[in-house]
Amino acid sequence: MFLWAGSKGAQASGHERRTIYQKIRGYDILDKRRTVTAQKAGEDRAILLGLAMILCSVMMYFVLGITMLRSYSDSEWTAESSCTVLNSSITAEVNCTYSCGSDCRRPASYPCLQVFVRLNASGRVLRLSHNEEAQDKSPECFYVPRCRRDSVAMLGVMLNVSEWLKTQPRLLCFYDPGERRDAALLTRLYGRGAVFHSLVWPSCTLGGGVLIVAMVKLTQYLSILCEQIGKIKR
Repeated sequence: MFLWAGSKGAQASGHERRTIYQKIRGYDILDKRRTVTAQKAGEDRAILLGLAMILCSVMMYFVLGITMLRSYSDSEWTAESSCTVLNSSITAEVNCTYSCGSDCRRPASYPCLQVFVRLNASGRVLRLSHNEEAQDKSPECFYVPRCRRDSVAMLGVMLNVSEWLKTQPRLLCFYDPGERRDAALLTRLYGRGAVFHSLVWPSCTLGGGVLIVAMVKLTQYLSILCEQIGKIKR
């Protein structure tokens, strides 16, 4: 009687232990599945982020290619030389219009500052412009300010620029080596430095996107490799 009761109690105790073990095992499997699901979702989001960064960088490269790089390749002012300022004076008044409201425009004028320089490399005398934009808007004038109502203030700006140019013994100028232009530029809007700085952010975005995708793929490969090694050991 006691032996039968003891064996029955042992069987019940063993059954309870197996039940507890199965519950713990089930919880462990469920937790692992949840962890794997969360990891897979995170990896998918990371890959999508990396692909989006790569796509954005490609689009930025395309936009820069048809704007900045094209303007840089088509530029005629590709040669550099030191130049000496020969003359800097205000010669005339140039008419312009300024906005005084949403539907209001009024006439004004700004002083035209003409600057002539001599290229030290060849001895040619050229008219100096501030950049490509000033050369396109008004080839006769060194600088084209924003049209404003106060003409006295614009005259003061031009006089300050003229005095500054006179105090510079030598300047770095950009000119056309083919001598098709009789003008030189003080600065270039689409020079090497501008092109380099415009390509920095797309390159960083592209590198970041490729790095994210590569790291996720490497993590997945290492995880599969660890599982295979674990199965071999078992």
